[in-house]
Amino acid sequence: MNSTIASISTAPGIGGIGIIRLSGDNCFNVLEKIFKAKTPKKIEEIPGYTIKYGHIVEGDNVIDEVLVSYFKAPKSYTAENMCEINSHGGNVVMRKIMDLCLRNGAEMAEPGEFTKRAFLNGRIDLSQAEAVIDIINAKTEREATEGTKQLEGWLAIEIRKIKKDLLEILSNIEVSIDYPEYDVPEVQEDDLRKKMDKVLGKLLELAKSFDNGKIIKEGIKTAIIGRPNVGKSSLLNAILKEDRAIVTEYEGTTRDTIEEFVNINGISLKLIDTAGIRETSNEIEKMGIEKSRKIAKEAELIIFILDASKDFSDEDREILEKIDKNKTIIVLNKIDLKTKISKNAKEIKDFKNIVEISALKKEGINELYNKITNLFNLNEINLDNEVIITNERHKNQIQKAINSLNEAKNSMDQNMPIDIISISLKNVLTNLGEITGEEASEEIINEIFSRFCLGK
Repeated sequence: MNSTIASISTAPGIGGIGIIRLSGDNCFNVLEKIFKAKTPKKIEEIPGYTIKYGHIVEGDNVIDEVLVSYFKAPKSYTAENMCEINSHGGNVVMRKIMDLCLRNGAEMAEPGEFTKRAFLNGRIDLSQAEAVIDIINAKTEREATEGTKQLEGWLAIEIRKIKKDLLEILSNIEVSIDYPEYDVPEVQEDDLRKKMDKVLGKLLELAKSFDNGKIIKEGIKTAIIGRPNVGKSSLLNAILKEDRAIVTEYEGTTRDTIEEFVNINGISLKLIDTAGIRETSNEIEKMGIEKSRKIAKEAELIIFILDASKDFSDEDREILEKIDKNKTIIVLNKIDLKTKISKNAKEIKDFKNIVEISALKKEGINELYNKITNLFNLNEINLDNEVIITNERHKNQIQKAINSLNEAKNSMDQNMPIDIISISLKNVLTNLGEITGEEASEEIINEIFSRFCLGK
């Protein structure tokens, strides 16, 4: 018999509604001790997917007016008996109801335990469980859309198709192992190679999709760099449409990094406003500048700002020599003033992506967005009809599967015994099974669910 678990499922704080969730064989018995329905019925008479109105009580004292949702196994989120108490929001009343649940037979749920039970009870696979986290943590609509697709099982379906192809290959090989007196004709070997290449193609396509998936899930780490007072903080404020960074006429105002997320064409950019890079004797500013250089090196996109109203400085030239041209957009700022630097300047002639803006007057910002979109091919990321890998664990397992399949192909090319080829192919099945959970260890499963929030 499964223990009955309970948890507050809504975020802490004051709100219109709070939800306390219970799951387990005895959840209705726990509920019966604390809930008085307006029109009482025996639990056997209450269908699943039913909501009843009443009060949470402690003895003769009414704690709150509530609605209770009933879900009967196996047709529930956890595939167990479940109920959800919809109370008024607010920490005091929800904690009181939660305390009553615990005192009447429920146990406090661990983080992610409801979803873990859904997985263990076979309602969802491990990749779908991980999609729940992605939906909860989504920062953009595209990220939420991809999470929803994974929750619906798109990746699991694709993995099952690949495993079916592998099992067909293995069944042909097993015949040769079971009946060694029969040689495998060359025609059959050619057929096996073609089938392996087909599977390999599908795996490589999934692995390649992670480039887009990483952008969708994690965003693009973007460093805004330049010497002091060129307009880095002004650009950040213009993009965010708020005064997030302090802007003054004095150099060295920004001494540490400021990080914010912004949505560009459905993709999240992690913008990092850095300290102005220059020679300085101030130890605190030196630390900020060193951090700026490190962030620029690690960033996936560099927005290097030049003050177009002034001539190139030694600091500008030093930065230009050290940054990666392929991941840099040059921004010529302050075009509202008389300009001394143009797009044709010899110092920046080797840079493909150059934009002219006025951060102060918010001019040219859309052109900057278009450059970012084109640089990362954001318009080509199509979520409608393709499976995109957004989870690094999944990507690593697919890469292991690719390696195992290549081992099988190499073994065949070297005329290795057929059972050696079979072992490599079985490893591919194991690698893929760790994605959906059939082959995942208890340690991996526990680690995944430990990342969940309470009540989910």
